[in-house]
Amino acid sequence: SGTRNSGKIARSVWIVFSLLIAFFMSSAWKSILLFLNQVPFGIKDPIFGKDISFFVFTLPVYELLAQVSLFVVGFCLIGVSLVYFYKSITKQGEVVVDQYGNKVLKLSPAKKTSLPRQGRVHLALLGTLSFFLLAVNHYLARYEILYSNRGAVFGAAYTDIAVSLPALTVLFLISFLIGIAILVWAVLSDKRAKLKKRHVISIAVASYLLVLFLGTAVIPYIVQHYKVSPNELEVERPYIENAIKYTRIAYNLDNVVEKGYDVKYNLSFEELENNKETIRNIRLLDWRPLKETYKQLQEIRLYYEFLDIDVDRYDVEGNYTQVMLSAREMKVEQLEERARTWLNMHLVYTHGYGLAMSPVNKVTNDGQPVFFVKDIPPQVVVNEESLKIDRPEIYYGEHDNEYAIVGTEQKEFDYPKGDENIYASYTGRGGVRISSFLDRLLMSIRFSDLKMLVSSTINENSRVQFYRNIQERVARITPFLILDADPYIVIADGKLFWIQDAYTATNRFPYSEPARGINYIRNSVKVVIDAFNGDVDYYVADAEDPLIRTWMRVFPKQFKSMDEMPPSLRKHIRYPEGLFEIQAKKFATYHMKDPAVFYNKEDVWELPFEIYGQGQKVRMQPYYVILKLPEWEKEEFIMMIPFTPAKKDNMIAWMAAKSDSNYGQLVLFKFPKERLIYGPMQIEARIDQDAEISQQLTLWSQKGSSVTRGNILVIPVGESILYVEPLYIQAERSQMPELKRVIVSDGKKVVMEESFEKALSTLLGSASGSTETGAPPEEITEESAEKNVSDALSAYLKAKQAIARGDWVSFGRAMDELGRILEENKG
Repeated sequence: SGTRNSGKIARSVWIVFSLLIAFFMSSAWKSILLFLNQVPFGIKDPIFGKDISFFVFTLPVYELLAQVSLFVVGFCLIGVSLVYFYKSITKQGEVVVDQYGNKVLKLSPAKKTSLPRQGRVHLALLGTLSFFLLAVNHYLARYEILYSNRGAVFGAAYTDIAVSLPALTVLFLISFLIGIAILVWAVLSDKRAKLKKRHVISIAVASYLLVLFLGTAVIPYIVQHYKVSPNELEVERPYIENAIKYTRIAYNLDNVVEKGYDVKYNLSFEELENNKETIRNIRLLDWRPLKETYKQLQEIRLYYEFLDIDVDRYDVEGNYTQVMLSAREMKVEQLEERARTWLNMHLVYTHGYGLAMSPVNKVTNDGQPVFFVKDIPPQVVVNEESLKIDRPEIYYGEHDNEYAIVGTEQKEFDYPKGDENIYASYTGRGGVRISSFLDRLLMSIRFSDLKMLVSSTINENSRVQFYRNIQERVARITPFLILDADPYIVIADGKLFWIQDAYTATNRFPYSEPARGINYIRNSVKVVIDAFNGDVDYYVADAEDPLIRTWMRVFPKQFKSMDEMPPSLRKHIRYPEGLFEIQAKKFATYHMKDPAVFYNKEDVWELPFEIYGQGQKVRMQPYYVILKLPEWEKEEFIMMIPFTPAKKDNMIAWMAAKSDSNYGQLVLFKFPKERLIYGPMQIEARIDQDAEISQQLTLWSQKGSSVTRGNILVIPVGESILYVEPLYIQAERSQMPELKRVIVSDGKKVVMEESFEKALSTLLGSASGSTETGAPPEEITEESAEKNVSDALSAYLKAKQAIARGDWVSFGRAMDELGRILEENKG
């Protein structure tokens, strides 16, 4: 009985152990698929001379197999040892008759027996195999020094190469020799008396432990502190060079185009005219206040919600225009409590409807956004065919909606119209058919919802839509891609689509310093999701990336070429903010290519600070602008960020990522180091120190209004820099912030006016009207006064017309003329 119980316990242990191993190995499916389908990087590491693909694809699988094998064999060795130990302790007994005539079992004291030869050989084989596998693990650990954190930089440094690498090689050899020694001892110990004692094994194991301790702890510490540290720069120089080179490659910073940008601070009306598309697209709207305004003006019903504000560009009436837009999504949780029935939640309120869109640079006289697209059904306010939406329903979006059942006997709520609601039935192909009883039964089990099974409204045409959150949907299909945090809505061919940027990344790139748990990243895929049907299409944006090329081998039908993306969608791809921010932060240090400068951190940059909201000091975020530089043929949609020296506020450079021509190209513009170029915080300080602006801000606050400072934008204009910051005012009892003032600066002056155009006029025209004092003015007659008024009105109208058509040169001339007339007649 005891033997049977022991056997059951042993089998149970082995079953549990096997399941754990199977689960562990199954979780490594991505590594195994990458290993089996790998493509080379075409770059070799500087220490072992192996292609980077070995470290990214091959080494993780080798290490996994070696570690799992060692664990399995080690577990077997322990288990078998326990079994032999149990059997070696036996208890013998005999049946005797006690004083009452009963037969009982009398046990004798436990008697120890020696381990039989076959048992000794069995254990020796397992021990040998364990040390062989330990040797393999030590051999593979040699490659792990490329991810060391010991030296001055990430990656193998002097101590790793001079001490750790030889120590691991010695440990590999000793482990292998110990394995052989154990096997020889087990086989020959019966025949050779000298081998019966275990001194050979003991000495070998002791040698292993000694080398392990000295080679991985003591000697590295001594070398690092007493040889490397006193001469660190000289000793570590080649390894610093490796870290700089491979980190730049891993984050795609090795191809950054660097140029000089000589700021002259001579902003003029002529310069504005030469860059009028840039000026026309300067973003005055801030996404946070705009989101609150959209909620008040465009949600229309309590069950709609704008979750996010997106930034994009469209051709509007022949002009390349930057816009902000947001999808109007359904949020059934916001229905009145009594209305939250199963029917309403899953069959009636199934989809959002349309979107709101505004140009980034225009507001009404009340400080509210101007709309290009608004209301329900979507109304296109401008004369632009590409903005028309024929299919405004949003079944798949950013909100975590419940599952929806469409194509039922119950009509779906489509959109409100006055005091009535318009209803419709779904005509798309999104969702899974539940036409049969079995389909409904399985789906009822899937969602733990019996109502789906018994509802009389479901028929043979019904479909159930789930995974309607677009990011969850994409992640379910391709869990090996990392998704950008900001998918954005696009109007194309009369329909609504979501574009989701996706990354391939790894933490196995040698010598590359990690950021956010990875040390190699590419924006390799653009994912397009149909908001109506839920169709998901994957387009390869970086066909040179070895990671996505490997996944294309694994799933050859999953990915399409960018050439296959419809032109109406392709014109809306943009460089993702998440990637650009990672690259900018990494470039702030790794722009230094000289090892000595890098080691001493002489020229470290950082992303600047700004004053935002209620006066909080926050780190500046990258932002999209439409910009034209002198060497560029036309305006382009870019993402940009300024840099300041570490712990300083002056600007040192700015970086741009292009989204139109040469998509993905990074360009760095360096300012002259010998001159002061004002950074965002220095302009913010001048705003705070301006008596007129400070007085006005205080006055608004005293009246109970909330003043919100928007993002300050640093806009290169020709050879000048223009700084723009919007001010939002929110009345005490209002929930809607309004753009009431715009602050602009050219680095010389800071002005605040009611509109951007007026602020520019004040900024550039303040010096235009100044005249020298001379003879007293002539006496003004009634006739001359009428003429002066007429001339002034004419100049004003010319200026107004010039502003309307974006003609800054004519505007400047008209303002000069108006200033001259006013100066001549001010007496």
